[in-house]
Amino acid sequence: MCGIALSIGPEADPATFRRMLAVLASRGEVTETRSERGLLAGTRRLRVLDRDRAVQPWTSADERWVLCFNGEIFNHRELRAQLGRLGQVFRTDSDTEVLLAAFQHWGDEAVNRLRGEYAFAVVERATGRTYLARDPLGVKPLYWSRRPGCLHLASEVKALVGHGAPINEVPPGHHGWAEPDGHLRLRPYVDLLTLGEGLPIIDDPDEAALLVRAALSDAIRMRVDTDLTVGVVLSGGLDSSLTLRQVRDLHPDCVAVTVGVPDSPDVAYARRLAADLDVPHVVIELRPRDIRLADVREAIRISELTEYGDIINAVVSVPIFRRLRDLGVKVVLTGDGSDELFGGYPMYREVGPAASRRLFLHRIRNLCRTELQRVDRAAMGHGVEARVPFLDLSVVELAMRLPLELKLRDGQEKWIVRRAFADVLPDYILRRPKHPMSYSTGLHERVRLYKPLFARLHRSFGYDLLEPVRRDFDTLLTRCGNDLDRAIADGQTRPDYTVLEHARDLVGAAKWNAAPMVRRLVGPRPPRRSTVG
Repeated sequence: MCGIALSIGPEADPATFRRMLAVLASRGEVTETRSERGLLAGTRRLRVLDRDRAVQPWTSADERWVLCFNGEIFNHRELRAQLGRLGQVFRTDSDTEVLLAAFQHWGDEAVNRLRGEYAFAVVERATGRTYLARDPLGVKPLYWSRRPGCLHLASEVKALVGHGAPINEVPPGHHGWAEPDGHLRLRPYVDLLTLGEGLPIIDDPDEAALLVRAALSDAIRMRVDTDLTVGVVLSGGLDSSLTLRQVRDLHPDCVAVTVGVPDSPDVAYARRLAADLDVPHVVIELRPRDIRLADVREAIRISELTEYGDIINAVVSVPIFRRLRDLGVKVVLTGDGSDELFGGYPMYREVGPAASRRLFLHRIRNLCRTELQRVDRAAMGHGVEARVPFLDLSVVELAMRLPLELKLRDGQEKWIVRRAFADVLPDYILRRPKHPMSYSTGLHERVRLYKPLFARLHRSFGYDLLEPVRRDFDTLLTRCGNDLDRAIADGQTRPDYTVLEHARDLVGAAKWNAAPMVRRLVGPRPPRRSTVG
């Protein structure tokens, strides 16, 4: 994983480029650059695979192409073997070299052979033409802005705000060319909104369970192919628990990390599972009163998020990856994406089977700017590479072929996932209902105290050059009677909360946060100890 930055064109300025790359310093361990007329390219590289030789920017053997690459290609060994049979000779064991070789042999079609989480730019040195691509789900970010005579590319918004120009995102599953005049022509190579269309529905529970288990197990297997210690973010819920179980079996050199209120159910379940699996477990104790305005500001600075609910979750996520960095863990797996795929939210139950597919796809399409953005920024903001096996494209496509009744059944969300792993997970995990940690322990309500300041803080970092803070989609959908089209339209016409809505929210949060203090003041006092003199 890396942070990448490029300035391409006759007006590329070395001082501006150095500032861009410096902003991305937290994403890696070493700074590597290439400078020539009309091309300034660099990475802040986190050394994970072939750590000494996978130097970037990577240049092709014929010196025609230069690659800046953020992410991992999980099937790089398979691609290396295919390219070897075509006569390609490799200098390293890195996926970086395989990626550029794949592009040289297969051109634009190479992205259809990649299985990974990635964003990259390949520059033709003689002309400045630049090929851009981003993974299908948008796990890894890529943004661009344009000034006269120069196209700027970077892994994060914060690297581009200094230009004062509008900032644009390379959408998930898109690729294409930036011409020397700076014009970008991007097109989808994977359309998430039509994923699984035309394929037969899998409605047999036994078959579905076997396929879900096989797909998830394979996705996890590919993501633990490393000689490094692998971390798992463990909430004590279904998704992170089965991830930990699989990781423990496939890569015993692992550690679980949990954040939460010390006496919360989340921490208790996580402790129990880690002990049962005999996995080293680190618990970060976080109480509502520990969260201050400085923590909220830092979470917004790191995450660049544009929905209130995601910002709230980012405040709780940042301590996890800070601790992982301190532990020296570079690679971590999370359970993110399972709720969106397998019906983990009440909204899927409320819209019914007919509308659920559109809602599933809408949520998945927007993960790149919500949950996945939170995970990427919080992790890479501390030099940690987060991998998301539930959002492997094979798992996503399979989930779109499962009917709603296999996802929500017998009053349980994610029923088919529980069925698929019923023989390897303990009953106390399988039967536990979903309780989002930040909501169930009071951490969420604590952060809500600062919610009226989110938009102002977001603007102070210049992030509105991409887009402003907007209402939470879940709230909009509920207010619109679970009508997806109405919710989308309402979000566009009234993107932010009104002053009155903020005031109501603040009053509610203040009441919740004041309750413990009131209970302490009016509750029975402990008996006085008598002294014997």
